Amino acid sequence: MAKIENRVIAYFSLANDRVSLGDFESKTEFNRFRKHRFINEKRIKSYPAVKVCRFAVDKCYAGSGIGTILLDFIKGYFLHANKTGCRFVTVDAYLKAIPFYERNNFSPMQPNDNDEHTRLYYFDLNDYKDFLNSNIVL
Repeated sequence: MAKIENRVIAYFSLANDRVSLGDFESKTEFNRFRKHRFINEKRIKSYPAVKVCRFAVDKCYAGSGIGTILLDFIKGYFLHANKTGCRFVTVDAYLKAIPFYERNNFSPMQPNDNDEHTRLYYFDLNDYKDFLNSNIVL
């Protein structure tokens, strides 16, 4: 929770999650996802994740970058001594929030997700680790 002068300007909540076959339209789609992300030895039926359950920024601070800072904090928190062993961050993004998550490098789990309220998006923490390692100046 971020506060300015005793006013909550942003908050989030998290829960353990997983990325599994049930998140995809077919076994073929799941296998494509796994093949792209994992070597053969790591092809299991589900992968640990953390779900962003609630995420909000006060309307007065929309567009200020606070949301991106919070997402970066969440990503970093699960990279540093990876507390839950998760590989992914997931979110059921409201339709109006999809551009925000895409700007923050989240990808749709399924290209044809037709839920009328939300779309399932994910972020691969391995990509973030690679990004951080490539931007460290020694």
